[in-house]
Amino acid sequence: MNPQRQRELSRLISRLDRLNPGESLPEVQDGREIGAAFRIGVTGPLGVGKSSLINEIARHYRRRDMTVGIIAVDPTSPFTGGALLGDRIRMPELTLDNGVFIRSLATRGAFGGLAENANDAADLLDIFGFDRIIIETVGVGQSEVDIAGACDAALVVFEPGSGDGIQAMKAGLMEIADLFVVNKKDMKGADRFVLELETVMEMRDRSRSPAVMMTSAHNGEGVKELVDWLEGYYDKVQHEGRLQNRRQSQRIDRIKRAAKLIINRRFMAEVGSERIEAAEKSHLPVRDAARQLVEEFLSGQIINN
Repeated sequence: MNPQRQRELSRLISRLDRLNPGESLPEVQDGREIGAAFRIGVTGPLGVGKSSLINEIARHYRRRDMTVGIIAVDPTSPFTGGALLGDRIRMPELTLDNGVFIRSLATRGAFGGLAENANDAADLLDIFGFDRIIIETVGVGQSEVDIAGACDAALVVFEPGSGDGIQAMKAGLMEIADLFVVNKKDMKGADRFVLELETVMEMRDRSRSPAVMMTSAHNGEGVKELVDWLEGYYDKVQHEGRLQNRRQSQRIDRIKRAAKLIINRRFMAEVGSERIEAAEKSHLPVRDAARQLVEEFLSGQIINN
């Protein structure tokens, strides 16, 4: 991608924060239809080497002459409201490659490990023609389940000896993982940790067993095999029709969330804080007061005040 096109993409992603829930994505000249890119989600506890692993995955895809877009979701800065870590700090080796685009997004208080606009940013990367899109969650541990609704394949990364990792898996990551990656395979106890993962999976759900692989991101060991697995998985779910079903479910969920945001914004704009305060002073039970406001809103009795 030429520098001018990269700048255009950066501007459009920046505009996402200013879009109202009901507004369309910015129009892109010469953009392609959404859905051609393979979206890979990467999540897991803090400190397990997710960024280093993504750096290596992207390098392998570039060797295959595929373009890569990376969305790195970071904690929100308490001072600026932006991403706490910069994209160029996270993966400096890739920033000079015109076939790679990296963007950090701030969570801005969103739960589930993703920024509110991460899905829309991935859509823009897709429209701009990237072959592979990698989305890295913030690394908050047990709550990072939203990534399943943003990707075609979810990778959950752990490191050997991570007791927190096992607990996170028990708390919900088990249900979203398509692949468990044990990074830092050269650490003591790596084989034992893999055995623990497989044992927990067998105890929880015999009908669903995500694959387990070991890598060492600092020297690239196992990453080629990981990329091979991803490509094989992508081909398989496309052939079986599971990719289409997964994306359809994701779109339905996104439509529901967007509709709720639109309704909430319109409700607050038309009802206003004064009317809500008046409802509180009526001493009606909370549920009754809320229902009355909603019924007035839906019937058109409340007009902008």
